[in-house]
Amino acid sequence: MSGEVIKTARRLFEILEYFDAVQRPLTLKEVAARFDCPVSSASALLKSMVVLGYLDYDRYSRTYMPTMRIVQLGHWVQGALFGEGSIISLMNYLSRETQETVSIGTQSDLYMQYIHTVPSPRAIQFAIRPGTIRPLARSGLGWIILSARSDEMIEKLVRRINFEEEDASLKVDLHELMQRIEKIRADGYVISQHTVTVGAGVIGMLLPERRHGRVLAIGVGGPTERLVANTDHILRVLREGIARYLTTEEQDAALA
Repeated sequence: MSGEVIKTARRLFEILEYFDAVQRPLTLKEVAARFDCPVSSASALLKSMVVLGYLDYDRYSRTYMPTMRIVQLGHWVQGALFGEGSIISLMNYLSRETQETVSIGTQSDLYMQYIHTVPSPRAIQFAIRPGTIRPLARSGLGWIILSARSDEMIEKLVRRINFEEEDASLKVDLHELMQRIEKIRADGYVISQHTVTVGAGVIGMLLPERRHGRVLAIGVGGPTERLVANTDHILRVLREGIARYLTTEEQDAALA
């Protein structure tokens, strides 16, 4: 796949994410200015999205707006990933009880990817957007996802990760990683501090169900000082929440 094709595809999704961020119609000049590109290039891209049915154009206000086709495209995803609302209910429960950011992560090839988040209501928070990726072998939720894999699979993943990593300082030491994984397996949870972002951390657990074969992990993230002070409480509500919202029937249905 050529670099130009990748660049165009990325820009299409960036424009849709920009609409999601501002939540209002946008003019051609606003889009061009936001992405620092020629007006002619932005115009061609927006017009193509109109032709494909993903945007509509109002000639009176001279603005573009996403169509309901965008909503319909992803309508099935929440049910496929989260079932009949049990995982969403769990996230809302943890958000109320901890007042921290709650997130769901899964493996995306060599990365851990956040697929849903409930932001903290606090002014100082651990903010993350769905879709954000982190190194699978160098992140808190990545470690706990790996703990669900076999030792053989972890070794294969580490070989691939190290092969693709050009920075020698970021290559993964398999022995150190396995020591960490063994502790997580024994504890049943992960506590990560300053791993990806200095001053931030996450306390996470595996969910006792998979969605379409995907291993899911749930994490409570925030400033490390708050997480350290409330570790026991967070672990307790994680255990209670998982037991309360993810029933045996729902687990059986997810695995069927």
